[in-house]
Amino acid sequence: MLKGRPMAQDKFEDIVETFDFLDDWEDRYREVIDLGKAMPPLDDALKVPATKVDGCASQVWLHPTIDGGTFTFEGESDAMIVRGLIAVLHALYSGLPVKEVNGVDAIAELGRLGLNDHLSAQRSNGLRAMVERIRAVAAAA
Repeated sequence: MLKGRPMAQDKFEDIVETFDFLDDWEDRYREVIDLGKAMPPLDDALKVPATKVDGCASQVWLHPTIDGGTFTFEGESDAMIVRGLIAVLHALYSGLPVKEVNGVDAIAELGRLGLNDHLSAQRSNGLRAMVERIRAVAAAA
């Protein structure tokens, strides 16, 4: 764990370390896709309008839960790269105390992966929409 970073972000730090070893964006892109493939699928019963994230070019569903003050979420997309981005966000946010969720600078953290420079405008907008949904749920808790 890096000083000042929550323990819940250890999984995210693992992703950062992996990206540091990958030389080009093609390899990083494949890594993001692999992270998405490793995620369990979201139950079809949770793919409803209330969990759908607006602002994404692809279909995206996030199902956040707060248990004992701890934030987590499940998610899925019909696009492989977006599913991978959900996995990255899961590593960044899931397991945090809900009161710490809005303190995470997601754009800066994702910038450590170089994602800001390599996502299309539509993907970047969708990523922001997912972060906004996560933050809104945490703020309402």
